[in-house]
Amino acid sequence: MDWDDAYANAAHIQGGEAYPARWAAAAAAFRAELSAEGRANLDVAYGSKDRNRFDLFRPDGPLQGLFVFVHGGYWMSFDKSSWSHLAKGPLAHGFAVAMPSYTLCPQASIPAIVGEIASAIVAAAEHCTGPLVLAGHSAGGQLVTRMVASPSPLPDDILARITMVVSISGLHDLHPLMKTAMNATLGITEEQALAQSPALLAPAHICRIEVQVGADERPEFLRQSQMLVDAWRAAGARINLTMSADRHHFDVIDDLSRPASAILEKALART
Repeated sequence: MDWDDAYANAAHIQGGEAYPARWAAAAAAFRAELSAEGRANLDVAYGSKDRNRFDLFRPDGPLQGLFVFVHGGYWMSFDKSSWSHLAKGPLAHGFAVAMPSYTLCPQASIPAIVGEIASAIVAAAEHCTGPLVLAGHSAGGQLVTRMVASPSPLPDDILARITMVVSISGLHDLHPLMKTAMNATLGITEEQALAQSPALLAPAHICRIEVQVGADERPEFLRQSQMLVDAWRAAGARINLTMSADRHHFDVIDDLSRPASAILEKALART
């Protein structure tokens, strides 16, 4: 098994190299628009490290809750500035949207990043009342599902507010990544893989969980998504798998920017 190829997304997506610049441009335009309307609080600190910042976007109307989106990039690339435009969908439903950056590997270990995301969620929740919805893409999928895996890094009062977790093309078992060249940067150990792989842990909070993956993704991402669903469903979690037709790893997240998308209807439903 070529594990490096198993996780090589851009090489298997036509025009894959153009996506990061496209995301950054769309995000910058969206931030400018909401800043002009006075609905963007940018670079809110949640810790003492340089990347311990989140952007908070507010809806134009009554607040219904808080939606937190955690970016991917294999824990070693990107920051919050590439994803602002994905807030459009939740905002249309009345949810404020927080998007945190976090310290990247190798400057931080994956367990340390898990702790930073927990701190970001706690800090963002202080700004907004109501239910919490967590969503993450790729490595961000691991980070948000880890929040509701046992033992959760979140305090009980924050955990109790979470109504839904959405893992989009998430990485739920870290063991295969130990066999990739990326692990020279990630530094995943056996102990970390056991402690930070949501699929190998029990759910700590029985909220609803939506697992979404593109049907045209690399087979490893399909396997990782199914693995979490099988494990957590057996443990009693209310978890559902959606395989999005004609979507790959880079466009499967687009539905977050569409208010009427099926994934948002499920994520923001009250029951």
